[in-house]
Amino acid sequence: MPGPLSGLLVADFSRVLAGPLATMYLADLGATVVKVERPGTGDDTRIWGPPWTEQSSAYFEAVNRGKLSVAWDLTDPGDLAEARALAGRADVLVENFLTGTMAKFGLAYADVRATNPGIIYASVTGFGSGAGAALPGYDFVAQAIGGLMSITGEPAGEGQKAGVALVDVLTGKDATIGILAALAARERTGVGEHIEVNLLSSLLGSLINQASGYLTTGVAPKALGNAHPSIAPYEPMQCADAHLAVACGNDAQFARLAGALDLPHLAQDPRFATNAERVANRPELIARLEERLRTDTAARWEERLLAVGVAAGPVNDLAGAFARARALDLEPTFSVGDRHPDQVRNPILFSGRPVEPAAPPPGLGEHTALVEDWLAGPLPIPLPSRPPGA
Repeated sequence: MPGPLSGLLVADFSRVLAGPLATMYLADLGATVVKVERPGTGDDTRIWGPPWTEQSSAYFEAVNRGKLSVAWDLTDPGDLAEARALAGRADVLVENFLTGTMAKFGLAYADVRATNPGIIYASVTGFGSGAGAALPGYDFVAQAIGGLMSITGEPAGEGQKAGVALVDVLTGKDATIGILAALAARERTGVGEHIEVNLLSSLLGSLINQASGYLTTGVAPKALGNAHPSIAPYEPMQCADAHLAVACGNDAQFARLAGALDLPHLAQDPRFATNAERVANRPELIARLEERLRTDTAARWEERLLAVGVAAGPVNDLAGAFARARALDLEPTFSVGDRHPDQVRNPILFSGRPVEPAAPPPGLGEHTALVEDWLAGPLPIPLPSRPPGA
C-alpha cells in the first residue's frame, strides 16, 4: 500500500550520511526522492570502501535506497536550470553544503521560496550558520568537539569515538523530525519553513543525563567504560565463558537479581540495599556478583535472570545481533534485489505493518533522463517514486 508520504517530492542535494539518511527515511515512508549528484563521481560515499558491493560501496547503499539519481553539474547552466526547476516543484529540499554554497547557485532558501513558497527547506551543517559556518562537518570531529569521546572508553584510557557515525545518524533523525513537523504545519498554514540542524547541537541534545549532570553540578563527567554513572549494576559482567550485560533500574530488580544468583542477603546489605549505595560501592558489588556469575555460562544466567524480570543479554557482535533480532521475530532485514546486499529494515511499524521494502540504491545518474523528461512536462503529471521495473 502507498506510504504515508506518498505524493510528496523531495529534492535531495545532500551527500555522505546525515542528509542522505533523512531523505532515505522519507523515501521509506513513500516520498519520491530525487538525489542530485555530481557527474562522474557522485556522492562521496560511493567510493568509501571496503567493503564494496556490485554497484558501489556498502556505505553508500546503507543510506540511499529508494531514491532516483540524477547527475547534474551545478556549474553548468543547463544542469543548474534543471536543478532549479526541481527545487521549484519540490515539497521538501534537503542540503548539507557549507553555508553560502547553495546561494551561489541561486538555490538558497530565499531563492527557492520566491517561486515555491510552500517549500520545506532543511539545511544540515556541522556547526551552524553563525560563527561555525565555515567549519567542515565530519562526525568524528563532532564527537571530539562535542564531548562524546570524553565519556566513551575506559577510565584510564584516551577518549574513544563510538563505533558508528552516531552524530550523523542523530542529526539525520533530527532533520527528519523537523521536516515532518514542518509538513504537518504546512497542512494548516500553507506556509513553508527553513529548518536548520547541525552536528554539534544534535550531539549535545543527545547527551541527556550526562549533559544534565554537568549543568547541575558544573563538573564534567568522565569515561566509565561500560559502567553507568547513576545506576548499578548496569554493565557487562564476566560469567564462566563470556560477558553478560545486566541492567537493574531499581531496588526491586536488584533484589530479584540477588535472589536469582542465590545471594539474597546482598539486597539487605546496607552497602547495596539502595541504588545510591550500590553506585557508591560499585567495585565491591561487581566483584561479589561476578564471583557468583563465573560459576555458570552466560546463556544459563541470562535464562535465569530473564525468568525473574531482570534485563540481561549477551554482548553480541553484529552476527549475533541480527540473529537475536530474527529470533525475536523482528524481521531486521529485507531484500532490494539480487545485485544488492540486504538492507536493514526501517524500524517503524504502522498498525503492525512494516514499512514496505524500497527500490534499491540507484546507480549514479540512473534516472537523469526520467527526471528531466518529467520536468519538461506539465505539472499535474506525477513523478514515479519508483522507476519502471524497480
